[in-house]
Amino acid sequence: MPKILYVATEDWFFVSHFMPVAQVARECGFEIAVATRVGADAKRLATDGFRIVPLEIERGALNPLQAMLYFLRAARIVRAERPDIVHCISLRPAVIGGLAARLAGTRALVVGITGLGHLWLDRGLVTRALRATTRVALASWLRGPQTHYLFENHDDPREFGFDPSGFNITIVGGAGVDPAKVPRTAEPPSPPVKVAVVSRMIEFKGIAEAVEAVRRARAAGAAIELHLFGDPDPANLRSIPRAKLLQWAAQPGITWHGSVSDIVQVWRDHHIAMLLSYREGLPRALVEAAASGRPIVTTNVPGCREVVRDGVEGILVPPYDADSASRALIALAGDSGLRARMGAAAHARFRERFTAEVVKQTVRNLYRSLEPTFHGDR
Repeated sequence: MPKILYVATEDWFFVSHFMPVAQVARECGFEIAVATRVGADAKRLATDGFRIVPLEIERGALNPLQAMLYFLRAARIVRAERPDIVHCISLRPAVIGGLAARLAGTRALVVGITGLGHLWLDRGLVTRALRATTRVALASWLRGPQTHYLFENHDDPREFGFDPSGFNITIVGGAGVDPAKVPRTAEPPSPPVKVAVVSRMIEFKGIAEAVEAVRRARAAGAAIELHLFGDPDPANLRSIPRAKLLQWAAQPGITWHGSVSDIVQVWRDHHIAMLLSYREGLPRALVEAAASGRPIVTTNVPGCREVVRDGVEGILVPPYDADSASRALIALAGDSGLRARMGAAAHARFRERFTAEVVKQTVRNLYRSLEPTFHGDR
């Protein structure tokens, strides 16, 4: 039986975003191991028959010593497991786990980039140096005849000099969402029109701009509320302090709910999805909103514009621009017909590109294309 080794930062991230991908690997006949930081979701992986290989590393910024320790751990795991395919998920595992796989002579390498995030947004000198190194690592050091790249949008490949339509590039619709689990629902009664932001509470998600946009919309007379769903992320340098979130939530028309487990209920209770992120891979929150049939206000940046076309599934606004976001909210809050049309278009786009089955078929085709690399040669 051929073996695939996934390398991911956290067990919860793998469970929440990549179980459909692992299920495809199992359907294709792979033995599956997941190298990741072990937490509360390891039991879920074990229950589904996936073997866990502990790879302990903090998600915070890596200094060179931490990076070397992570690399040595990954290299030991790859040598011990002797997988036919190493599939790295997200930027840091892609670089360090990918290098370990190449040096170990792994037959095939899948480099899955789920977004560029902080490393592409921060302007610091050290970050710029890391960004340059990452470009070289992904585009040159990992490149080879049996290396395949998975991106979640059409913008990110160009950051590494790749053609999004290249033979070794696959664009996949994120992790996919099961329409049976996140069904389309009718819009709730209004007014007020309720806007939901579902996200980690970090600066780069545009939380401050969302708060300001709703403030301005309410000041202009719109009967609108903002509901924030998500927790701060202490491992992220740009996490929003809890005290700041509580300060915002004390203002009229703004509520911070913390983490949410029932996403279906969120969209059943809200009229508009908003995410004013500065950059994304492919935001799952927007895909779930589209599955639910909600119109979307989001930024015209990589990842977000993969889900939303301006004036079709929602309204695109410039990043950092609370005033434009406020005008978009006012337009949607005052026109139920517009919300209905955009919500229907969002659901149609979801069914075409972002269902779990569409994603699984894309990954299934990729794994099958790699099979001649190792079939019958273990």
